[in-house]
Amino acid sequence: MLHYTLVFLVVALLAGAFGFFGLAGLAASIAKILFVLFLILFVVSLITGRKRL
Repeated sequence: MLHYTLVFLVVALLAGAFGFFGLAGLAASIAKILFVLFLILFVVSLITGRKRL
């Protein structure tokens, strides 16, 4: 799933460079949502991983 975040980030950067603002906004918003989702999953995995001693 992290792969999709990077793909949408690249699409957003390319679309912004070429001036397709509608596509750039959509791809950037999807990339932001996926980034936040993976950040939350990362923090949860850190917390649950710490329980093992």
